[in-house]
Amino acid sequence: MDKLEHIFQMQSRLNARIGVLPPAADDAAGKAQWILNYTRAMQQELAELIDSVPWKWWAKYQQYDEQNARVEVVDLFHFLVSLAQTLGMSAQDVYDAYLKKNQINHQRQDSGYATKDANDSRHI
Repeated sequence: MDKLEHIFQMQSRLNARIGVLPPAADDAAGKAQWILNYTRAMQQELAELIDSVPWKWWAKYQQYDEQNARVEVVDLFHFLVSLAQTLGMSAQDVYDAYLKKNQINHQRQDSGYATKDANDSRHI
């Protein structure tokens, strides 16, 4: 089994155990609520990640905590996978979209990324 697919399956089991099931495909309000829930949770995890590095230039007591930073990245990934699942994306969908977006990002760099083209990602 693919590692990303395994992670998606594990997250589905964890969410089911917690009692969180993805909204139905036609439940726009339910999806919107869970998108907000997951993005807010990810914001908090990002704040915790920031606290793993000495970002307060005026404070001398701070230390870099790489172990905690790694944990926060994994916490972010849990919520990101749940968010993808809420949007009806499988591990394969995420992989395919990543490949396409990565190609666009390289094309942007090749062209100097001098202009913004909102349509260059519409096919993803």
